[in-house]
Amino acid sequence: MSIRRPVCWTERLEEGVKREVRVTFVGGNQLRWQIKRSDEEEWSYDPAPTDADWDELLANMERRYLRRNVPWKHLELVRRLRAART
Repeated sequence: MSIRRPVCWTERLEEGVKREVRVTFVGGNQLRWQIKRSDEEEWSYDPAPTDADWDELLANMERRYLRRNVPWKHLELVRRLRAART
């Protein structure tokens, strides 16, 4: 099983601007981050994700794994990459 659709979420920043985040598994041990603010025209590809972004991705992946929507290897990859950041 692999994830065909990216993991996405939207958050509202303190300034009232919406920020959309997409994370795609691109094979091997790589993730592709994409971030777009509602006040910007273009997506930012492969920006440096914040610790909060990593925490949200991990929580999202854990919820999806419990519903059997993501494979174990993707959850473990996110856990391993998150741990490597600290």
